[in-house]
Amino acid sequence: MIDLRRLHVLRAVAHYGTVTAAAQALHFTPSAASQQIRQLARDLGVDLLEPQGRGVRLTPAAQSLLAHADAIQARWEEAELDLRAEHGAPAGQLRVCGFTTAVSVLLAPMAVRLRERYPRLTVRIQETGVPESFDLLFEGETDLAVVDVTPRNPPLSDARFDQQPLLDDRYDLVVPDDHPLAGRGHVDLAEAAHEDWIAPVPESPCRPHVMSACGAAGFTPSVVHHALDWNATAHLVAHRLGVALIPRLAHLTPHLPITRVHCTGNPHRKLLTATRQGCRTRPAVAAALEELRELAPTAVA
Repeated sequence: MIDLRRLHVLRAVAHYGTVTAAAQALHFTPSAASQQIRQLARDLGVDLLEPQGRGVRLTPAAQSLLAHADAIQARWEEAELDLRAEHGAPAGQLRVCGFTTAVSVLLAPMAVRLRERYPRLTVRIQETGVPESFDLLFEGETDLAVVDVTPRNPPLSDARFDQQPLLDDRYDLVVPDDHPLAGRGHVDLAEAAHEDWIAPVPESPCRPHVMSACGAAGFTPSVVHHALDWNATAHLVAHRLGVALIPRLAHLTPHLPITRVHCTGNPHRKLLTATRQGCRTRPAVAAALEELRELAPTAVA
């Protein structure tokens, strides 16, 4: 019989990439985590880890076992749903997370609506980065995440997560009110190729979207300023320090002397909802997803 606790340690190693990182996430010592995997290997009579440089990697047997482990986890989520169902009425605690803009524009109003409709349901919101959202889902610390698509996301085929489209968030070119492009209904980004640009910091998941949009228009932007926050970006634009691409979902400080100009080709980022596989049909999660689907069209109008 496979010890499911040991199997979870192996899944954590696959998710975090190293035994040390997995141990930290599970509140184990690295030696204890390694011991759990060694014992699982002995139980099964196969090698699960093999040396790779200074670290280790999963063996083909471990990869095969993980496919079954992910299916077991999904079935366990479904079993919990069956056992805890209360006539389909959302109740208890729902934990959700998302990046800053998603919290402000989607998750906060969603929580208000759920509180009004389902008095027995409590919503807990946590602001997180995209990679951290998937970590929290994997660890069972959150039930639903709103994420944007980045190169670091797990693939849509990842059996551990159920990722579904929520909305396309279009980027506008943001310029000072007195900029020559400010009076245009639409603008080709190539017309801003020689401008000074304000872009997200290099580690931001939004930076690839901005750079890709400019690349598709045939140029690499001359980035002179970097910002973490869209409102900080907007203030830099207002002071005529450059132009920027800002997603429509970002609500900017009112009355700034800036203009949003729609871009031909509609550059955008894709937002997804993510849950653990088998969790999407839980009453509370299903109710939250329904609210998000209703809020999404108006959020980017």
